[in-house]
Amino acid sequence: MKSRLIGHAPLGAAVIAATVVAASAQPAAAQTTTLTMSSWVSPSHLLTKDVLAVWGQQVEKATNGRVKLQMLPKHPSAPPGTFDAVRDDLVDVSYVTASYTPARHVLPLVAELPGGGATSVINSVAYSRIHWKYLQQVGEYKGVKLLGVFTHGPGQMFNTKRPINRVEDLAGMKIRTGGGIAEEMARALGASAFVKPAPESYELLSSGVADGTFFPLESIISFKLDTVIKYATLFPGGFYSSSFGFFMNEDKWNKLSKQDQDAIISVSREPLARLAGKAWDATDAAALERMKQVGIQITEASPEFIKAAEEKAKAIDDKWVKDATAKGVDGAKVLAEFHEEVKRVAAGH
Repeated sequence: MKSRLIGHAPLGAAVIAATVVAASAQPAAAQTTTLTMSSWVSPSHLLTKDVLAVWGQQVEKATNGRVKLQMLPKHPSAPPGTFDAVRDDLVDVSYVTASYTPARHVLPLVAELPGGGATSVINSVAYSRIHWKYLQQVGEYKGVKLLGVFTHGPGQMFNTKRPINRVEDLAGMKIRTGGGIAEEMARALGASAFVKPAPESYELLSSGVADGTFFPLESIISFKLDTVIKYATLFPGGFYSSSFGFFMNEDKWNKLSKQDQDAIISVSREPLARLAGKAWDATDAAALERMKQVGIQITEASPEFIKAAEEKAKAIDDKWVKDATAKGVDGAKVLAEFHEEVKRVAAGH
């Protein structure tokens, strides 16, 4: 009898120990990390409702509810200050277009140069692949945890004054741009360019401070420009783009478990580029229909106009190659490979 009791003692101890371990593990499993995110465009803009909000839902699902995202009612900084706002812990997750921070983000301008693909999905996925392969290690997003990069839809010409059928028609026209390659292209084409954040466009155009703006089609809907824009000139694939970085506060990232970090990465990078691209392309298509409905005069850029714009852009391409090479990147190789990647993505690869 004695030996039987002794033989059962280890089993009982093991059961008690297992129960204690299980009990102590339960609170950890139930813990939820809530991160804040914010957007410098309106709640109805695709970046807010179709990119940030949807990505937040994907993160919550991928982490089985351990990480949740909460949208702040107001963005804590002016749009160009978003990088610093995330770095300095004013908000945990947001995004910024590289053209708003040109001194800090030189390499992302590769995706803004003329010669991109016909859609945001094509450009965004191609840019994402090139970024993670060649550009990330240079460290232009140092200070935050970069989660993804993407571009808006093909950039086009809009104005309130006259049809733009050739380079000469832009002479002296006051064009609002977001900076970056759009600003350089405006100046190269003879316009009087200036830089203002996208949400200010309606006021600038309606007040006459700006005669026109360079934007993707989507902006006609997003910034309610259908009542002020009278003319549009559309280039196949656009004649510029804007590249975005999407990032998280680094300290908040480092406090997440490896399991949750991996889960977040699984819905970021290229999947995030596709998410943003699809949202932009859908809104671009809706905006084109809206432009037709309200009677905006749409001109398709002629082969002569396209060629003239490409010639003006050559110096801008060369400048980017030089700037990238100065940062230790083979600029010519990266630009050529980006164009090849655009073709591969367009072909379904």
